Amino acid sequence: MNILLAEDDAVLSDGISKALQQRGYAVEVYGDGMTAQQAALKSEYDLLILDLGLPKLDGLRVLQSVRTQNKVVPILIVTARDGLNDRVHGLDLGADDYITKPFDLPELEARVRALLRRTSQVKEDELVLGQLKFDVAGHRAFVNGVPLELFAKELALLEFLMLRSGKVISKEQLIEHMYNWDEDVSHNAIEVNIHRLRKKLEIAGVSIRTIRGLGYLLDVTS
Repeated sequence: MNILLAEDDAVLSDGISKALQQRGYAVEVYGDGMTAQQAALKSEYDLLILDLGLPKLDGLRVLQSVRTQNKVVPILIVTARDGLNDRVHGLDLGADDYITKPFDLPELEARVRALLRRTSQVKEDELVLGQLKFDVAGHRAFVNGVPLELFAKELALLEFLMLRSGKVISKEQLIEHMYNWDEDVSHNAIEVNIHRLRKKLEIAGVSIRTIRGLGYLLDVTS
């Protein structure tokens, strides 16, 4: 897996790159937005990690140029900015996730794993299970062609479960996946969202079974 890291803080970039390399990733480091943009547009990467406060060219400009070229590489933005608008703007421009400085390296590694795993598993534009269909690109769910009204967290959980339909998913895997929401995610929070999603899936003939001591299993209702 090849990762582009754009970070102008030499100490931080060195720490991040070494941590990711120890996990088996190949990391290319760029200290300014101009060279990072050139590399991102010229070469193929499995993930981009972009600091927003880059010299020469702002990280948001790099993000925008990559998405303008229709590159579908997952992008994780890193920012020291506290303003909500900066983070929202990054997501609106096409970032897949963000993390705010200061952060712990294990959290960054978890977000990297989640983004890479999600990208490698989404091979189709549509996921189908019984009467239930999930539009990956549009991020919407349908039952017999009728849109299923779900909250954003429920959609995220449903997509994760449908990618692994027929397999048991642990709460720890779900919690790691929900890191994308930038909030503390507890076992109780997962249980609440699973309960709500389970009720809404009844009309689709699909069930989320609780496998005691192991996790959850998404399957067609027998």
